Amino acid sequence: MAQTILIIEDEPGILETIQITLETEGFRFKSAMTGEAGLEALDETIKLVLLDIGLPDQTGFSVLKEIRKLVNTPVILLTARNAEIDKVLGLELGADDYVVKPFSPRELTARIRAILRRTEANLHETKSKPFRLDTKRKIIYYFETSLILSPYEFKTLELFLENPGRIFSREEIMDKVWTEPEDSFDRAVDTVIKNIRIRLKDVKPDLDPIETKRSQGYGLKDKI
Repeated sequence: MAQTILIIEDEPGILETIQITLETEGFRFKSAMTGEAGLEALDETIKLVLLDIGLPDQTGFSVLKEIRKLVNTPVILLTARNAEIDKVLGLELGADDYVVKPFSPRELTARIRAILRRTEANLHETKSKPFRLDTKRKIIYYFETSLILSPYEFKTLELFLENPGRIFSREEIMDKVWTEPEDSFDRAVDTVIKNIRIRLKDVKPDLDPIETKRSQGYGLKDKI
């Protein structure tokens, strides 16, 4: 089945060239000429996003930030800029690759195929694992859905993921996770655990991977 690429590009000539290239190479595509329209077109059918940095309504960097809040779909940035700082910023925000205009259609499709192969390989490796931790981007995925977590919720779940099957007391969690002493009290830990459970149940209502042991504390079940 043909994979669908989302093109977010406002220059008609470049957009048409990309569309023809993708169609020739056997891909399907959706197109948008603004960042807002691109975000509206993003759904589970999209396997990769080609994102222009110089959009009329907002920067591609802003769009990339919003994409990363929603999904982990691979993104290739398209831009006329060749400054190293722009490349670094794009990659730090979660882009998977960076192509400078003008680019050859052959180069673009080669990069697309390489990223899709890598993505498929990663999914194959992690498909049996409910959690995936991206320490670089500070994102935790649960059944390949990115979780929206507060800093304390992220650090607590990260602690559990790095120590499956281990039960941590409230004091241990506060010692390893909390950065502000005035926020450190038992009820705060309970609230963080409650919120993590809510986020997880939003993805899989029938599962509860968090283990609670009365008078002992919390942890991640060894087998989920």
